[in-house]
Amino acid sequence: MATPGTATPTNRWFQLIMAIICMVMIANLQYGWTLFVSPINKAHGWAVADIQVAFAIFVALETWLTPFEGWLGDYLGPNTGPRVVIAAGGVFVAIGWILNSYAASLTALYVAAAVSGVGAGAIYATCVGNAVKWFPDRRGLAVGLTAAGFGAGAALTVIPIRDVIASSGYEAAFFWFGLVQGAIVFVLAWAMRAPLEGEAPKPTAVKVIQSARSFSPAEMLRTPTFWILYVMFVMVSASGLMATAQIALVAKDFGVANATLLGVATLSLALIIDNLANGAARPLFGWISDRIGRENTMAIAFGLGGVSYWLLGALGTSPVAFVVFAALIFLTWGEIFSLFPSTCTDTFGTKYGTANLSFLYTAKGASAFLVPLANIIKASTGSWHTVFVVTALMNFAVVILALFVLKPLRSYQIMAVGGRAVPAE
Repeated sequence: MATPGTATPTNRWFQLIMAIICMVMIANLQYGWTLFVSPINKAHGWAVADIQVAFAIFVALETWLTPFEGWLGDYLGPNTGPRVVIAAGGVFVAIGWILNSYAASLTALYVAAAVSGVGAGAIYATCVGNAVKWFPDRRGLAVGLTAAGFGAGAALTVIPIRDVIASSGYEAAFFWFGLVQGAIVFVLAWAMRAPLEGEAPKPTAVKVIQSARSFSPAEMLRTPTFWILYVMFVMVSASGLMATAQIALVAKDFGVANATLLGVATLSLALIIDNLANGAARPLFGWISDRIGRENTMAIAFGLGGVSYWLLGALGTSPVAFVVFAALIFLTWGEIFSLFPSTCTDTFGTKYGTANLSFLYTAKGASAFLVPLANIIKASTGSWHTVFVVTALMNFAVVILALFVLKPLRSYQIMAVGGRAVPAE
């Protein structure tokens, strides 16, 4: 393993800000994808379900290679690892979107999705891994702020991307946004690093239980706690990805996509608000979980999420209702990217933090292959109602798992190996 060596003095809040900016730069790879589906369909005549396979491939490669990328970042050491992995990620995301702009076949589209997915995963895993290491005392908040860059960042580019697509075609949007965003990540990467031993503050004010020792990835994978977390992540992530990938199609089928609301097309307004809600959810629920506990916060968030899915499916055919209920879905979904990483590091320690988080993050990749299922359900039933009922039930099931399975199991495991906690306020 690489030795830490010496590192340039840095401030952990500076490191957090750099990570957030990097996450903003890759946000529309996922959350802006919905804007490209119809233009690609119109240009090539490919079936929407076939086009959405590219989205599934992107999410799968964004997540499934992160155990290797996370391990590489840890192996290269705190000074070198984050810089190399994030810089390489910036190059890959630029190449991926540029390839999208030239894709003349579904195969080429899928290859481009795979390349951009590899890059996005390298950036995402390393930035989140840095956050959990630098902020053991405010883990939920720090991871939430980092993930918020990914969740809300696309709000900055929704209207510009739509404008470029309308004026110059989707190919130009892929090319220029990919090139600029990848270049910014590449430059920022060289200012980033992880903390040296003893550099991060001690978690003396922590309000949640934390493991007294670190589990290696192999040890973690042998625990039932990890697999309960994994199943929960898959269920909630699948429901959210169905919404993020299909929201433009849902708006079109509900007849509200181009209706004017507050002087803006309903779909554009919804996408902006959705991304802001998605981003805000991550630090908000992360901060709450630092105070009332991870599982209690999961129950609140996912319970509200289940209600939100049902409301959009039942009442979302007016512009105002569509914007409000879609925003509630994103508000109660985005927090998985702060709650699950925080819970994982609390449970399995920080030494192998980036690699362990990356194994858990592969659940998002598994869930991505359920996204085309939404199109199949919609095609067979003729409406989106059944899709939203299914996603609501998935969220309610996770509430039960959080309170009655994960909470006692995790508490028992942490206490068995020695744990620490300060009573919640």
